[in-house]
Amino acid sequence: MSARVVLHDVDEAALAELAARLAPAARGGGVIHLAGELGAGKTTFARALLRALGVGERVKSPTYSLIESYCVAGLDIHHLDLYRIAGAGELEWLGLGDLWSAPALLLIEWPERGAGALPPPDLAIALHHAGLARTVDAVAHSARGRGLLDVWKGGPAVDRAL
Repeated sequence: MSARVVLHDVDEAALAELAARLAPAARGGGVIHLAGELGAGKTTFARALLRALGVGERVKSPTYSLIESYCVAGLDIHHLDLYRIAGAGELEWLGLGDLWSAPALLLIEWPERGAGALPPPDLAIALHHAGLARTVDAVAHSARGRGLLDVWKGGPAVDRAL
């Protein structure tokens, strides 16, 4: 059974806070899909999560490189942006399948472009424009995903966003 949290009127600061609060639970790895139209906050969320996990170097958007990888405290983290791929078949050609054969944290923007070739998400986060803010719709698809989602229930960012 999946669990779900929907937050409304989430501004950029609240989005970064939500990502930072997810960091302790994300240290165990997993797969997080980040969906939403251009400018919805996918990369903003990923950057905030990566910084909260302890990435000290510049956190670059993988829009052109497709992937940026980091290692923090023994955790391999791969941030993928699939906006520029034409279809899921390109993932195999690029050798990205090797990334999810080992324990790691995968942050995947535009997961719908790799549908069928990506590992299933533990947590799927959809970001939608809502005026100057956004709506965050997060669905847990596994026990690990429910553990990730639980850190958002009843905290200050959730209370402010509601």
